[in-house]
Amino acid sequence: MIDIHDHTTIGEALAAAIAKYGSLSLLAVPANPGRSYLPEGREFSYAEAGQLIDALKTLYQAAGYGVGHRVGLLLESRPEHMLHKLAMNSLGICCVPINPDYKRRELNYLIDHAQLDVIVCLPTRLAAVQESLQDTRTQPGVVTTNTEDYTALTLPPAQRPAQGAVTADTPASILYTSGTTGQPKGCVLSHAYELAAGKWYASHPGYVSVQEGRERLFNPLPLFHVNASILSFYCMLLSGGCQIQTDRFAPSRWWEEVASTRATIVHYLGVIIPLLLKQAPSEWEQRHCVRFGYGAGVEPQLHAAFEARFGFPLIELWGMTEVVRTISDHGADREVGTRSFGKSAPGLEVLVADESGQPVAPGTPGEMLVRYSAQTPRKHFFSEYLDNPEATAKAWEGGWFHTGDVVVQDPDGLLHFMDRRKNIIRRSGENIAAAEVEAVLLSHPKVHQVAVLAAPDDIREEEVLASIVLIPGVEAGTAICQELFAFCQQEMAYYKVPGWWWFTSEIPTTGTQKIQKHRILAAGQNAQTLPNVLDMRARKKR
Repeated sequence: MIDIHDHTTIGEALAAAIAKYGSLSLLAVPANPGRSYLPEGREFSYAEAGQLIDALKTLYQAAGYGVGHRVGLLLESRPEHMLHKLAMNSLGICCVPINPDYKRRELNYLIDHAQLDVIVCLPTRLAAVQESLQDTRTQPGVVTTNTEDYTALTLPPAQRPAQGAVTADTPASILYTSGTTGQPKGCVLSHAYELAAGKWYASHPGYVSVQEGRERLFNPLPLFHVNASILSFYCMLLSGGCQIQTDRFAPSRWWEEVASTRATIVHYLGVIIPLLLKQAPSEWEQRHCVRFGYGAGVEPQLHAAFEARFGFPLIELWGMTEVVRTISDHGADREVGTRSFGKSAPGLEVLVADESGQPVAPGTPGEMLVRYSAQTPRKHFFSEYLDNPEATAKAWEGGWFHTGDVVVQDPDGLLHFMDRRKNIIRRSGENIAAAEVEAVLLSHPKVHQVAVLAAPDDIREEEVLASIVLIPGVEAGTAICQELFAFCQQEMAYYKVPGWWWFTSEIPTTGTQKIQKHRILAAGQNAQTLPNVLDMRARKKR
């Protein structure tokens, strides 16, 4: 396994991995005849990937890019995303992944907030980028990739010089994560953070044990998220393993792709589990060689049923973009059928606290606060929220990072997830800020007042519910619902658009006019119980 320490950069770790594991596979793409790229699949050895990365690195360097520059990648979940990221990081360039589901307004915000120097995108995404650049203050250069030759591209010259040498503290990525203020926050992640995340995973005890040079990890999650591009990828890189990157989760193809690529580990979200259980039995599900699944959100009542049918354990974890050094079930602590996810450990200490930051007794719900240690609380955590020192300071109030997640701790230290304190809707693994959806709806001329909140969902964990007061003279019903739905589709990624619509004459507020969302939908209440609620979930599509 590659040895890292606090002074190692991604470029140094990559070079060591290529030298040690050159003939082994680093990246694999499953075969899929219906996909527009690599329909027969492809594998990249460490040595081959290294050659492509070196060629890309030469192009970036010749164009003047280095430390201090930020490059947006709109390359979906294709292998070229990781090849570009590694080339960029080797030079100290910061990678800013772009969610391909973003609409114009969202893309505008990211371009301006991250102050991108250049955007590298697929040819099919060029028109969307050019439309956004009509609105943005920041005007990055734009270059499209060649789907036949990854290194056949001409980068525009950098408009400012690079800023020194690459270090462990140099930003490697800026990932955008939803916040309660409405606009996403740019989470700055250093070289040290990303490598430490991979090393932590690769060194985990118990069920989550990674074997050097032998693992093939199937990840159906997108490369613009921390799970696939950082947690699992660097685990594989540092241990001589191979990341199998599919374009997206497809229940009907899951077992064929997992079995045919000889995956030994799979990553999952809670939404994946019931969809796989609903698939008819197939020969592919009997041919896999998976040792364990690693993920979060499996419903307790489905946990044992999944393991019995498919023959491997699902290891529940906790993590977030700010700290992907995960806590997870391992060894004798594993409790199938509960929401347990592990214990505090050296390098990731946990405090369950009340609203004043004081510890609560075992068995009492409280917010989970985390840190590396008392001496170095922020070690291997995110560096900062980009250009938002106030939010960074608030998140670290009292020397602990405030996760916003409510948990219960057993007397023996085992943690159980309860709920989220933040005003975040968690739909199929995507974090959606209610305030962002509210802001879009309030911009429609026929909307007077709106409250957006989470409604429980059997498949997607949570669904977006919009409670709306219309302006006088506009009749509630299917017609206005369809109009507002179409409006939201134009303004936001599909998953943020409300699935439930409830038109009401009044939204409950406090004496100071703060909306009381708990009076609209009580905890655990089904949205269908609201009078005359309209269900638009089936129309939410990419």
